[in-house]
Amino acid sequence: MTSNIVQNLDGFYFHHTKNKTCSNSTQHHHSGFEIYYMREGKCHYFINDRSYDIVSGDIILIPEGTLHGTSYGSKPCTRLLINFDSSLISSEILEAIKNIGYLYRNPTTINNIDLIFNEIENEYLYGDTISKASLRSFTEALLVFIIRNQQHKVTHENNTIVQAAIKYIQDNYTSTIRLAEVAKMLSVSEEHLSRTFKKEITFGFSEYITLIRLQKAEHMLKNEPSRAITEVAYVCGFNDSNYFSYKFKKAYGVTPSEVRDGALHSIHNQD
Repeated sequence: MTSNIVQNLDGFYFHHTKNKTCSNSTQHHHSGFEIYYMREGKCHYFINDRSYDIVSGDIILIPEGTLHGTSYGSKPCTRLLINFDSSLISSEILEAIKNIGYLYRNPTTINNIDLIFNEIENEYLYGDTISKASLRSFTEALLVFIIRNQQHKVTHENNTIVQAAIKYIQDNYTSTIRLAEVAKMLSVSEEHLSRTFKKEITFGFSEYITLIRLQKAEHMLKNEPSRAITEVAYVCGFNDSNYFSYKFKKAYGVTPSEVRDGALHSIHNQD
């Protein structure tokens, strides 16, 4: 079952999925920091250009704006998820957590991790007017515990062909990219590259290209609001600005103009 979220705390979100066959997620990223805890089960986790096989007790630490997604098998899993605005956590802790990498794995700390997550869940579901301060405290305690109990970094497990394809896409997203050309460059068949790519990162070759372009466009809209939408579309590899706007609205729920104008409004408010 999935817990009912009874609090709406600005800048903090918690979700608990228990004994359920999890559905695969599409590639996405958040405006806040995410902590993903696999309490029981396993999955395949893709983050930016890296992939990991996640097992019970693993924690994934995802900075804001980081592209990620999950792929699950048929067996039920129990996972807990926290998403919070980075401003809630001290800069010293956020800086120190960078040294951990995306994956934290230390079997000796599972009991302590469980206790802290239980405190966070109880506070989130049944708290009071000071719950936000308490959640901030427990989340910082969790991150400090992870920082002080880190072991060696766990290496990612990307297939070398997929890793090379991802790097090529990220380096050339502004240009036309064809599966056939990348497959030829890597000396493999189109079918093999397409199948392996989908298996490794949970979605297709063309989907990944679009997602990278959309992510770059979002960053440009927020940081260069003086650019026209058609220019952003072209610079980020879209030949049709209408198609770009359609895909952007589908992915983010808002139009490119709304993102750009919101960023421009924020800049003006700082004057």
